[in-house]
Amino acid sequence: MQVGGIGFGLVFPGVAQAPQEVWRPQEVRPLPGGLNRVPLFHSNSPELVFTEGILLSTFPPQGMRHPRAHLHYPLRGEFTVFLHHLADAVGAQDDRTFYLGLLLGNRGTRPATVWVHQAASFLTRPDASFVALPPLLPNPLGWVYSGPGSRLTDFLLRGGRQRVVPPSLTIPPGQERVLLNQPIPTRAVGVTRNARSVVLRLFADRPVYAASLGLFATIAADGSEAPPSLTRWQQLLRQGDLAGPRDLAPTPLDAPPGAFRYGRVAGVALGTRWQATLTDPGRPTLGIPAPGGAISYGISLLPRGRMGTGQDQTALMQVRYPDTAYRTHGNYVVHYSLTLPLENRQQGKRRVQVGLESPLKTDVPEGGLRFRQPPDQLIFFRGTVRVRYGDDRGLPRVKDSHLVLRRGQVAEPLVTMNLAPGERRLVQVSLLYPPDATPPQMLTLWTEPLVGNEAEGFHHKGSKRQGT
Repeated sequence: MQVGGIGFGLVFPGVAQAPQEVWRPQEVRPLPGGLNRVPLFHSNSPELVFTEGILLSTFPPQGMRHPRAHLHYPLRGEFTVFLHHLADAVGAQDDRTFYLGLLLGNRGTRPATVWVHQAASFLTRPDASFVALPPLLPNPLGWVYSGPGSRLTDFLLRGGRQRVVPPSLTIPPGQERVLLNQPIPTRAVGVTRNARSVVLRLFADRPVYAASLGLFATIAADGSEAPPSLTRWQQLLRQGDLAGPRDLAPTPLDAPPGAFRYGRVAGVALGTRWQATLTDPGRPTLGIPAPGGAISYGISLLPRGRMGTGQDQTALMQVRYPDTAYRTHGNYVVHYSLTLPLENRQQGKRRVQVGLESPLKTDVPEGGLRFRQPPDQLIFFRGTVRVRYGDDRGLPRVKDSHLVLRRGQVAEPLVTMNLAPGERRLVQVSLLYPPDATPPQMLTLWTEPLVGNEAEGFHHKGSKRQGT
């Protein structure tokens, strides 16, 4: 088998290895920059829905039968909606098609218009089934994906826009309108459980309220199904309670060490984009590491997984339900846009690589990163990463790669470049954090050793430096 990626590249044909923990001494840095302050309507709890009900509502509680289901948070200007829910015909004991709706309301005295800048929605079946893929595949056209989260974020990264919703929606004063009304089919696609993921990038010229809701299809007299009407959605908004079954409540962030549950998110967070330029302190460029060395920056760092940097990248919740996550652990669909102005300050020509990896999670400094060789079977990242850079001929390149990273897996090189002494090279890395990924990951810059094999620079845990 092959243990690929930055710092390894060793081949053991036909040999089944027992997992072994390895340590790479290197520098680990917090990620510069920070999240913007664009609201994110994040509806992901309960993920698995058996009953009709309210998934997330920012409407005012006044006049509602179940005030606790309404968080009273108006949205104005730019905001993003993220929905991800599963329907289960067996758990619900109902084989009618389950519908996912988004209702927008205007409590003002003048009409409110909401424009749709970007829209995407995919089902697991038939749109994006989970399939086994290699760790790294070129993905120039977006045809490589595994699961709805992988396909959704790839589509958005390319600026795609589906027609699942109208280009704009005007809401009269004191009324509501349905923006999204999409099925999560089960029986019709030959499964008992299915999921839908949705992202909408919106702009409202006046304050509006939003509610994600779940209803079964309306059954006509002839037995045929029809989507829920506006009236049914409005009745659910005013009369309905929270959908169930409820997910397990999260562990308080200040709880002592021990068993910990992050919980699923249902609320409004602040932050949809993380933009940064990665440089050395006090300098306009990022010096490449010494031969055999690496520098890593955290992606989606979170409490108890800050990788020794002390940095928590998760977005703060503005409103949330008491039994849901305290923060947006995972930063789902957040767009990371990172610029690396590389410079070779060394005497000779150097070969450098940039990659994304999934080291073993830690919260304390360890003088480097730990991996497993071979990595675990658990997949921690599925998605497309885009790299813009200048190649060795001075030509601009755009390289889209689909990554499948398992727990403890070292970086698969996204780009490899040869930098002459004093040369500068601009590299831009862009990704939307996929909804089914497990944080954290690390963006790593690595310089190949001058001599020796590619395993140089790794230590087996508890031993001295190893060669081959």
